[in-house]
Amino acid sequence: MADKSKRHFFRDLLREGGRTWAAFQEGQEEAQQKADQEAFFDSYESSYALTLAEEELVMDSARQAGIKTEGRDKNEIAKELFSKQGG
Repeated sequence: MADKSKRHFFRDLLREGGRTWAAFQEGQEEAQQKADQEAFFDSYESSYALTLAEEELVMDSARQAGIKTEGRDKNEIAKELFSKQGG
């Protein structure tokens, strides 16, 4: 009977360890995506296509998404819009 309890304990331990590892990897992927997005907007050259978009189109899209536009840089607004759209 004691051996059966040990097997269940180790099986459960391995299962939880696997779940923990999977969650850790998922967190790493999310962090990498966020870092990539930040790097994209850090440089004007990398986000050039977004910043070339018609300013009024970007501003209207931002307002529709509930993003404040007053007194903010177009690149900053585009970055927030991109984030809200699941970028």
